[in-house]
Amino acid sequence: MKTIMMNSIIVLASFLSMEFIAWFTHKYIMHGLLWILHKDHHKKESSGFFEHNDFFFLIFALPGIAGLFFGMQQGYNFLFWIGLGITLYGFAYFFVHDIFIHQRFKIFRNAELTYFKAIRRAHKVHHKHLGKQDGECFGMLWVPFKYFQSKNSNKLA
Repeated sequence: MKTIMMNSIIVLASFLSMEFIAWFTHKYIMHGLLWILHKDHHKKESSGFFEHNDFFFLIFALPGIAGLFFGMQQGYNFLFWIGLGITLYGFAYFFVHDIFIHQRFKIFRNAELTYFKAIRRAHKVHHKHLGKQDGECFGMLWVPFKYFQSKNSNKLA
């Protein structure tokens, strides 16, 4: 029971820490050094399904895969559980960002939960900036409180 609890804490801590890592890399790397890969996500320059920005999926998947692999090799030690937390965050990010917000797959279009409306509002505010400067709302699952308020909901939701 103690091991299950500890492993669950490691998964949860890894998942939650990924929000900070996603915010940091989005703000300082994607809107900085690697803007060349991210800019087509803000300015649609290709007509295909994939964007250069999708390379970040591979970049961010590597630590999760490595944690799962090396953790399994060592008898499912803490690396496995860290890798699981990272991978679960990746699934959540894909679901929220690519499916729910950007509708890359046309499902969950009319989600009426306040939390999902707030996420969509914050992301629309982020995308109003087409360049790499002056951005805001770089996180994904943690949304500032002001986006939960319903004013301007018709413009942003």
